[in-house]
Amino acid sequence: MKLKYVSKIQTNLKNYKAIHTNKTTTRLIDGSYNSVYKGRSMNFDELREYVPGDDIKDIDWKATARSQKVLVRQYIAEKRHNILLLMDTNRRMLADTKSGREKRDIALMGAGTLAYLVSKNNDFIGSIFPTEKGMSYFPLRTGLINIENILAHYNSAVTKNNFSTLESSVEYIEKNIKRNMIILIVTDMEGINNIDENNLKMLKYRNDVLILCVSDASLSGKNVYNVDEEEYLPAYLTEDKKLTKRIEKKRKQIYDSCMDKVRKCGIAMVMIDDTKDLDSHIVELLEKHKLEMR
Repeated sequence: MKLKYVSKIQTNLKNYKAIHTNKTTTRLIDGSYNSVYKGRSMNFDELREYVPGDDIKDIDWKATARSQKVLVRQYIAEKRHNILLLMDTNRRMLADTKSGREKRDIALMGAGTLAYLVSKNNDFIGSIFPTEKGMSYFPLRTGLINIENILAHYNSAVTKNNFSTLESSVEYIEKNIKRNMIILIVTDMEGINNIDENNLKMLKYRNDVLILCVSDASLSGKNVYNVDEEEYLPAYLTEDKKLTKRIEKKRKQIYDSCMDKVRKCGIAMVMIDDTKDLDSHIVELLEKHKLEMR
């Protein structure tokens, strides 16, 4: 099987080593990921140099004194985790982000990058998302072929006739999946807005929940595409300052409502609008989640 999407993720990670330290992106991802779940059966692996966000309890003071550099103990997971990608397939994901990239592509790359990085620990990765024909569920499995299969089907599931909501996926998990998982929700602000707060709290009660939120394109300018009508909006609408101001005000209200919901549920979230620096955004998400767990 040709790993089209996995190869794309690997290439993107090589192109953007964006975290400004003297450690590689992969090592930082490992450190952040393991430090979040260290209470879940971790074994000592090696020493590495301290990076911002590391738990000071992991500092090896004797080794630090010998080397004159602050060194922390690096752990590896003894127990493999269950990671579920809960991905939004609504037709909105065919729209663009602020960077002009398609939401579907950014969502795919964001979820795929996290899956690829944690697959190094042989964690179990599954996914769930609605298609035009019904719910598509990929059981928890290991390996890059599994990740490729999930991403390929997700790409096909986002169509102009898909009017699904994440609510259906959340309800499916509550009814059918009883094990504890790390759930990564990948959606946009409208997707978060449409999830019932009580259902989100129930999801968080049994699982670790993180959110990658894909940004919305600006509605001003000359090239604003209308997904519903499959055409670009006329300039007299997109360049109308009063109309743009009203729309942005409405968006701000939705944003504030979503942030309030996420805070109440104790869920970490980061915004993404491009494939550049995805590694650093994922580290940021893991670090935010670590703070939520304290």
